[in-house]
Amino acid sequence: ADLSMEECCDKGIEWANKNRICTSLPLTSMARECSMTQLQCCHSQLEKQYCSDGIEFANVREECDSHTDENSTCEAEYFKRCCYCCLLGKAAQVQGQSCEPNPKTGYQCGIVFRACCVRDQEGIDVSISDDAPKKEQVEISKEELDQEDPYLHDGCRGGGPCSQQCRDTGSSYVCSCFVGYQLQPDGVNCEDINECITGTHSCGIGQTCVNTLGSFRCQRDTSCGTGYELTDDNRCKDIDECETGTHNCPPDFICQNTPGSFRCRPKLQCMNGFIQDALGNCIDINECLSTNMPCPAGQICINTDGSYTCQRISPSCGRGYHLNEDGTRCVDVDECSSSNQPCGEGHVCINAPGNYRCECKSGYSFDVISRTCIDINECRRYPGRLCAHKCENTPGSYYCTCTMGFKLSADGRSCEDLNECESSPCSQECANVYGSYQCYCRRGFQLSDIDGISCE
Repeated sequence: ADLSMEECCDKGIEWANKNRICTSLPLTSMARECSMTQLQCCHSQLEKQYCSDGIEFANVREECDSHTDENSTCEAEYFKRCCYCCLLGKAAQVQGQSCEPNPKTGYQCGIVFRACCVRDQEGIDVSISDDAPKKEQVEISKEELDQEDPYLHDGCRGGGPCSQQCRDTGSSYVCSCFVGYQLQPDGVNCEDINECITGTHSCGIGQTCVNTLGSFRCQRDTSCGTGYELTDDNRCKDIDECETGTHNCPPDFICQNTPGSFRCRPKLQCMNGFIQDALGNCIDINECLSTNMPCPAGQICINTDGSYTCQRISPSCGRGYHLNEDGTRCVDVDECSSSNQPCGEGHVCINAPGNYRCECKSGYSFDVISRTCIDINECRRYPGRLCAHKCENTPGSYYCTCTMGFKLSADGRSCEDLNECESSPCSQECANVYGSYQCYCRRGFQLSDIDGISCE
């Protein structure tokens, strides 16, 4: 059934009082006018509620800027507007000025200005009554407002005896507290609830509860660190810099999110054998400079665009040298080890780096004319120095002999006396002498003059 405009308005006010918000307002009627009235009355009631809060804040704190509101900025505006206007009224009273406001400050500001100014004169708190219907305020003319205070007969005028919220029931009044406060046993004053002590807070593990006036806040014990943000449920969540646009990737790069950071990946992908620099350009990789040489031993690495080639090393070796089996270096040729003796008979072959030389065997000397080795006659070259008696030359060497009556010693050079008497050359008696011997006869005989041996 269609509701009257009065009922539609009451529904809006009821919703504002209950939820302190006008969003998700349930429509009680399909009529367009009713929903509009319901929404406007809800907003009007919210304005009054926040205005009352602002006046209360101005009276308690004597300032407005420290108030922080977690709800919409519009509601914060209502709060601060009434808070500022109340401060202006209080200031006017202190300075002895008139409690009549400047009309240019606005209709609602004027009411608050006057109420706060008069309140200090009368020594009682002031607030705008929740029960004063908006409809009646609209009907009162400006002339009537100038003549009489419209809230003069309100039992909760200026907040009444209550420290925070007051409701006039007609016959009496009821004091109540803002959310986060509790009413004292005297039924008038309000005290902040310490949610951290009572355990009514919702802080999780790793969080510390910090009490505030009328509320509390959860403070994380440790910060999240760079690249992370704290969520409403007090967890650390990675910031997606690519989605939020807080990255600094150039236009030719694609942003890729990583935990706590991000990467800039080039749109252009390089082929194998190339690497991308910080600007996204493809630069050839010099594989030949890598620590593990790509080419096998005996081959040289040559870098190419995007790849490399291996080329066998072919050094030209000089005379007397040849390549080793790996083909990596030149080694000396041992000419003396070949089957065709390069020096021929009578010579000794001696190898040298890159060359060889022929030397004559011991006892021979090289004849430059015939280019052959000829025997050295040691007996003629070293006369009287090799043998004690006689020297006999032999091909490549020599030997010594002794004269009659002597024999060759063990050293092959010296001669020692020969004892001829051992071979009994005499017919009777024999006497050895140096280099010879002498025969003689017994008594009654004489040595023969013919042979010198026989005795007659």
